[in-house]
Amino acid sequence: MKLTIRLQLSTMMFLNFFVWGAWFVTMGTFLKSIPGVTDVQVGLAYGTQSLGAIIAPFIIGLIADKYFAAQKILGVLHLAGAGLMYYISTVNNFSAFYPALLIYMILYMPTLALVNAVSFKQMHSPEKQFSNVRVWGTIGWIAAGLIIAWLSWEQKHSLSLTFQLSAIVSVVLGIFSFTLPDTPPVKTGTKTSFRDIIGLDALGLLKDKNFLIFFLASLLICIPLAFYYQETNIFLNELNVKGAAGKMTLGQMSETLFLFLMPLFFVRLGVKKMLLIGMAAWAIRYLLFAFGDTGSGMWMLYAGIIFHGICYDFFFVTGHIYTNERAGERIRSSAQGMITLATYGVGMLIGFWFAGLIAEKYSGTNGHDWKSIWLIPAGIAFLVMLMFAIFFKGNKKTNVTDTQIDEGLAAGPVS
Repeated sequence: MKLTIRLQLSTMMFLNFFVWGAWFVTMGTFLKSIPGVTDVQVGLAYGTQSLGAIIAPFIIGLIADKYFAAQKILGVLHLAGAGLMYYISTVNNFSAFYPALLIYMILYMPTLALVNAVSFKQMHSPEKQFSNVRVWGTIGWIAAGLIIAWLSWEQKHSLSLTFQLSAIVSVVLGIFSFTLPDTPPVKTGTKTSFRDIIGLDALGLLKDKNFLIFFLASLLICIPLAFYYQETNIFLNELNVKGAAGKMTLGQMSETLFLFLMPLFFVRLGVKKMLLIGMAAWAIRYLLFAFGDTGSGMWMLYAGIIFHGICYDFFFVTGHIYTNERAGERIRSSAQGMITLATYGVGMLIGFWFAGLIAEKYSGTNGHDWKSIWLIPAGIAFLVMLMFAIFFKGNKKTNVTDTQIDEGLAAGPVS
């Protein structure tokens, strides 16, 4: 792959995830600053990510893969998204905010598959090249958080500017996308069915007891997972942690580190122990949040954030690798589609809604009872881990290749 193409793809990844990270992390804090917005409504707003994840495969499978070059539809989606982001920055009530955000997420979520498609098309050896490009997406997410912290938008109550920042970068990426290497539709003249898109061909895997337990655990663990994305920035800002968005990027830095260590862990631990450690990390993280504070317990807050690398990589990347191994070549794509729909779609949709209900229950005039809130996802994660430990019997130890790590990264959104 030529250096110029690598630079193009890396820039595309950086900008694509910068656009998302610029507003997503702090959206809950922004919404809570609007008079009358409830925690349940915050949950509904975050749930648009899941609705977008559910609808995205239909856009890719029925439209992008058959009729349009990937780089062109990527450009159109980002230019349209820029207009929506700017509009969102101007509204001051939830009734106007929510439908605009829902439309935006329906447009944005397909870009996660499109940037992968553009990248893989240009790579002669994806197993050696993709991770070096994909890491720039994580760097883009980190950069967005650091900029918000540097400009003190949280402390200045200026978080509407995050949507404007996202809009500006969306325009840049939208225009830039049309200069990317051509990636023509891959399924021109072929039929793509509803069955293919939602992964029905992979349902036979659920006859395997171990895979069924893994599938259920994956769906259920997304309920406590949603608490982190939705509530952490609100939590840190209520505790008056300065530059909370910037401090939260420690989680993505940790994620990048653990990705490099995953092959070693796979050899020593095997699939079951990797998945159990991932689930245990979610429970431990929420306990750290529950008992941490900005005094002598500040280290607990930092540790809870840094645990993100273990939480995400050990469960989700490992889960995608396990799914690939169990599915085989014939139904691999369907199996990944089924898992993604169950986790980022159904599981997190339930999780965002439930997190909103819990946060609302423990809210008061002086803020939230965070200890009570965080103990609930900690308990759920522990119960899911216990179920998985008892009923999942496989623990195959294997050498994981760079290709498998790349496939695990490509199968799911950024953490």
